Amino acid sequence: MLRKTTAKKPARKTKAIAVKDSPSQPVLQSVLWRLDRLERQVRTLSELVRDHAEDADRLVKIVGEDHEVLRRELLHEHQTRLRVRRHARETNSKDGLAG
Repeated sequence: MLRKTTAKKPARKTKAIAVKDSPSQPVLQSVLWRLDRLERQVRTLSELVRDHAEDADRLVKIVGEDHEVLRRELLHEHQTRLRVRRHARETNSKDGLAG
């Protein structure tokens, strides 16, 4: 069972908007202006959020790349230290200094 009240509501809105010179017209214009302003603000906010997300993604990518570069450098330094230790052990064992 559907009520017919749902069909009446849009008719009331149409009548309120169509009425000229009524005392509610400035109020209605104010409400419409505020609604338009809110829609513009939401649109601007959405763009800002999207830009922020893109910037955050870029930063994550940059940090990831920097992390990879730093990891490679640390690995290279570690391998160099290991080579130096191995070479020192081999030299000492050849000289008879190792136990």
